[in-house]
Amino acid sequence: MPELPDVVVYLEALGPRILGQELLGVRLRSPFLVRSFDPPLRAAEGRRVIGLRRLGKRLVFALDGGLFLVLHLMIAGRLHWRAAGAKLAGRSALAAFDFPEGSLVLTEAGSKKRAALHLVRGEDELARHDPGGLEVLEADFAAFRGRLASESHTLKRALTDPRLLSGIGNAYSDEILHRARLSPLKLSTRLTAEESERLWAAARATLAEWVERLRRETGAGFPEKVTAFRDGMAVHGRYGQPCPACGAPVQRLVYAANESNYCARCQTAGRLLADRALSRLLKGDWPRTLEELEERWRPTATTPTS
Repeated sequence: MPELPDVVVYLEALGPRILGQELLGVRLRSPFLVRSFDPPLRAAEGRRVIGLRRLGKRLVFALDGGLFLVLHLMIAGRLHWRAAGAKLAGRSALAAFDFPEGSLVLTEAGSKKRAALHLVRGEDELARHDPGGLEVLEADFAAFRGRLASESHTLKRALTDPRLLSGIGNAYSDEILHRARLSPLKLSTRLTAEESERLWAAARATLAEWVERLRRETGAGFPEKVTAFRDGMAVHGRYGQPCPACGAPVQRLVYAANESNYCARCQTAGRLLADRALSRLLKGDWPRTLEELEERWRPTATTPTS
């Protein structure tokens, strides 16, 4: 799932391409992408893009007239900048947003189409799409620690819960916990002040560093290779490979469709975390998939307003 660094770089690449441009139209391969009905999607046609912003992992296109397009890419949604009027080629192509100088094409791999597009009217309706997670790069330590302590969850769950912290998913939570030298199964309410500060610093440094790295990789182009598995990651997706900090093999925990990668030497005092321990701890604390966690806070179809 595209996370905070990916979404930030997407928006930065879109800025010079579509800000101030008229949205000529939206071509849909499947009507199921659109999850709202009032206002209708055709109301966005002919309106200029006057702003771009992020709500957690969602991309928001502000249009003149007080309308907002809200796009959630979910697990497998990706964006591509193509020549104006580009065809929706292949089964993965879901939609094209047409502008005078190019078309923004949305694709989604796999058979389960989870990506969602809403058109909403006004800031109040837009706010319904914000799960409310704390923006780690903007928050001080007191706010971060308070948010973590507000509910008792494993750190893996707390970092990826969109109600608690904004924009962090499976990949960057692994990287943050490795940098902080903390177990993914440690409970958020049992952190010492020093551990909490270590986690806060690690979260800020990890997200900021990856934003800068992805910016450099993208340059003036468009981010076409958005993936959860990147060269340079310390533990995520590196099961069995040496930890870059100590050389021990990276371990993993698997629960349903979830996976947590960690270094036993750096994070758990050399102890291997058994899958059965993860299942026991997470049974009531963790959805069966990270996708379900996002789905829990996805707004329903917008109801008509008077």
